[in-house]
Amino acid sequence: MPVVDPAWEEWLSSNAARGCTMDSMIDAMVQAGFAGEAAREAVGRAFGLATAGAANASSASGAPVASEARVARSEPRLYEYDDMPVASGNVIRAQDRDVRVMMRCARPQIIVFADVLSHDECDEMIERSRHRLKRSTTVNPATGKEDVIRNRTSEGVWYQRGEDPFIERLDKRISSLMNWPVENGEGLQILHYGTAGEYRPHFDYFPPDQPGSAVHTARGGQRVATLVIYLNDVPDGGETIFPDAGLSVAAQKGGAVYFRYMNGQRQLDPLTLHGGAPVLGGDKWIMTKWMRERAYG
Repeated sequence: MPVVDPAWEEWLSSNAARGCTMDSMIDAMVQAGFAGEAAREAVGRAFGLATAGAANASSASGAPVASEARVARSEPRLYEYDDMPVASGNVIRAQDRDVRVMMRCARPQIIVFADVLSHDECDEMIERSRHRLKRSTTVNPATGKEDVIRNRTSEGVWYQRGEDPFIERLDKRISSLMNWPVENGEGLQILHYGTAGEYRPHFDYFPPDQPGSAVHTARGGQRVATLVIYLNDVPDGGETIFPDAGLSVAAQKGGAVYFRYMNGQRQLDPLTLHGGAPVLGGDKWIMTKWMRERAYG
């Protein structure tokens, strides 16, 4: 069973300050393997510290504290859902392949697909990537630099957009499926998680209130949507979890989950908080495509 180490303490304090609900944080910790009572105690302590810090800041300055403003911006009711760019119907023609729709969720905007890649294409991506893997990083919120952290226990490799005919074909198919310009897409990223590997709940968009985000949004603008494609079947665990939505998606070879977090007004949807649950049996290979507001290059 996991323990509340410094990495978890950081996760607890940052999510409490950001305005995540206690229930969503407890659910995320339970999904990660914590006992329910232990999760409730840890989250309770984090909210107690956040409240005490807010009170101290308010009494010292007499002004509203920053954490209160973050809570207001994070309130899910403030996000206005408009029409998704992805086509309607139960089967979508994505450039060169028919993709089946298995589930649609309106709030947050999530679609689960089957048959995005063939099994042979999945196998080829794994074999292409196996010997190029490096420890995955995440964006430092203060500087925008890429850091290795304990919250993300995977290895990965990036492919340049359209770097060869095979990658170009996948880029075009994914762009067609997401109904977003191919030139707005980041390069494909392959990630590998071994047994016990996980990625604790996070957002894919760059938080506007973090200084490091400007480094990334200067090139192509904000991220608007994500497609996670599963390259293998995971025997146990490894789901993509959305703790605030109470939803998890099992990894099925060739399938994918799409989620959109920026609307036409450039609002960002906090309900898209998501993570990769610990792999409990076997390993997990995924391929991720992030789309930007503007051409990315």
